[in-house]
Amino acid sequence: MKKVFTLIILTGIITTSCVSKKKYLAVEQDLQNTRSSLQKTTVEKEALETKFAQIEARVEDYNAKINSLTESNNEQMVMVDDLAVISNNTKENMRKTLENVDSQKLNQAKTLKDSMNLAVSHNLKNSLDQSVKEDENISIDIENTVVMISVSDKMLFNTGSYRVSKRADELLTKLAAVINSEPSLEVMIEGHTDPRTIRTPAVEDNWDLSVKRATSITRLLQNKYDVDPAKLIASGRSSYKPVVSNDTKENMAKNRRTRIILLPNLDKFFSMISSN
Repeated sequence: MKKVFTLIILTGIITTSCVSKKKYLAVEQDLQNTRSSLQKTTVEKEALETKFAQIEARVEDYNAKINSLTESNNEQMVMVDDLAVISNNTKENMRKTLENVDSQKLNQAKTLKDSMNLAVSHNLKNSLDQSVKEDENISIDIENTVVMISVSDKMLFNTGSYRVSKRADELLTKLAAVINSEPSLEVMIEGHTDPRTIRTPAVEDNWDLSVKRATSITRLLQNKYDVDPAKLIASGRSSYKPVVSNDTKENMAKNRRTRIILLPNLDKFFSMISSN
């Protein structure tokens, strides 16, 4: 009887021990799974925090850009037809300029673009009129805020030559003074010829002559009259942009010309005006 009882007790102990070990292993596995899940969650959390920080930085950047546009309504940019983009400050300075424009001319301005042309024309022509007078050899026109000074070739060159004559000194001195006084300007020197054929040891054709004349004036403005070369552009048009038909000697003489084209940066231009 004692042996049977002892056997029963041992069997119970062994059975209990096996059950406890199984539970332990199960619990231990659960613990490992929990640790793995926690580690994975931690990694995912750090990744999410990084993404969130990047999103916050982008939002702050966008807000800064929006604030820079809305802090001052005067700095908002406005499109003028298809011509240019200007700020409201520029428009205000333009309005002040137009107060000095002849009322008859002002009444002819129907659009903001027209007003802009008038304002630029008024200020640049004022600068030019103090030094460069229009006559039969010099004309000053404006189109789309671009001021064009057309100079007859007899004021600048001898026939068929691209060497600048001494007759040009006075005119170029005055033009350089205007150009140097206007930080907002770029200047294109544009050579034009009549259609008569030319070929010499120094000049291949009218294309060559027109370009060489433009570069001669450009070099002179830079080297003798201290115009910033970064503001200068040299261009040759040969005989293909005449102002009149080439049917008479007088008309061909009109087509032989050099155009000095003043290209203002509008915001810089009116900013300069407002500080004067």
